Amino acid sequence: MSQPTPTTTRSRRELRAWRNAVFVIFILSGLAMATWVARIPGVRDDLGLGRDPSSVGYLILGMSAGAIVGLSVSSLVLVRFGPHKGMVGSLAIVAIGTLAIGFGSTVFHAVPMVAVGLILLGFGNGMVDVMMNVEGTAVEREIGKTLMPLMHAFFSLGTVLGAGIGAGAAALHIGVVWHLSFIAVLMVVVALVAIRFIPREAELGDETGETERVPFGQRLRASLAVWADWRLILIGVVMLGMAFGEGSANDWIALATVDGHGQSNSTGALVFGFFVSAMTLGRVLGGPIVDRVGRVAAIRLTAAMGVAGLLLFILGGPLWVAVIGTVLWGFGVSLGFPLGMSAASEGTENPAARVSAVAIIGYCAFLVGPPLIGFLGKEFGLLNALYLILVLLVASFLAAPAVRPAAERRARDLAAAAD
Repeated sequence: MSQPTPTTTRSRRELRAWRNAVFVIFILSGLAMATWVARIPGVRDDLGLGRDPSSVGYLILGMSAGAIVGLSVSSLVLVRFGPHKGMVGSLAIVAIGTLAIGFGSTVFHAVPMVAVGLILLGFGNGMVDVMMNVEGTAVEREIGKTLMPLMHAFFSLGTVLGAGIGAGAAALHIGVVWHLSFIAVLMVVVALVAIRFIPREAELGDETGETERVPFGQRLRASLAVWADWRLILIGVVMLGMAFGEGSANDWIALATVDGHGQSNSTGALVFGFFVSAMTLGRVLGGPIVDRVGRVAAIRLTAAMGVAGLLLFILGGPLWVAVIGTVLWGFGVSLGFPLGMSAASEGTENPAARVSAVAIIGYCAFLVGPPLIGFLGKEFGLLNALYLILVLLVASFLAAPAVRPAAERRARDLAAAAD
């Protein structure tokens, strides 16, 4: 309906290289998350944790705590070092955490080492998630096309790759340590190559050598001031419900398939693959759909699909019913996060600070949700715990008008004034 206005003097080749480099960072973040998720059953078995969901829930809580800290300091790191240095450093921390998970589970069988690895994984991924979204909205504004759903499709592509590699590694009985070590090295090498094509921008905190850098104190005050905007908070509510549904699926759908529907570990990883594949497809197709029906209708439509999918997955029966529910669930949570990012950044001052704020709201749900589902699963059963997501998807549905593009809001206000 409303596209960003181009604001660049860079050549098409430079913009394309910048866009593609950000795509790669999104892929790496998704790959890191899905690599851990796909091997949760294997890590659980290596550590001898049994089949109590709360045991894995405590480990996930460590990752969530690390991620919340990463999200909390991401704005400070962003305004101090800029996304250029920040993204490389964050992904290096993710790689170290991934190595610790692999060695802690397969080699040392040490729960504390795995917990530390998960804290580092969460911390690094929490920081890079905010920074890559800030960078994504920057390139979206400069190119002048709606790119955020596609950016998040590349994150989902990373999760598809991670789930596929994880399912293959589990089926071939490849040790968790060898699998995770390969992914850790791959992430660092690819990140160092990709970051060379991302331009440095003084507005975002990078040292450019060409433009006077905005003082740290000024950037910090601007990043904190945006929290007084109630529309921004409602955008965060939309993202909260969708992110809770996505994060809970990422960490629990494989185990829910294994423990709740009586399937094998490899089948659990495969069902997780169906989820992330559906979410990826929803994000690839999201741009044209949003252009046709608008952001608000798109959020409401996908929220309804998510509710239907969750009901099918929870109530299930035959495996194919759960798979159909998984696909609808994936479609249902596919657009809330990227559309929220675009809505937060458009046509306002301090877009980086606004994007950072709503990213923190969304990712807190993304990370707090899974351990909460684990604790509820212990009391009521893992499948029954998923009903909590329905409530939050309804909240996203109700808060959907907050993501309406600025041009549409102005037109509605003028029409109301004329009446």
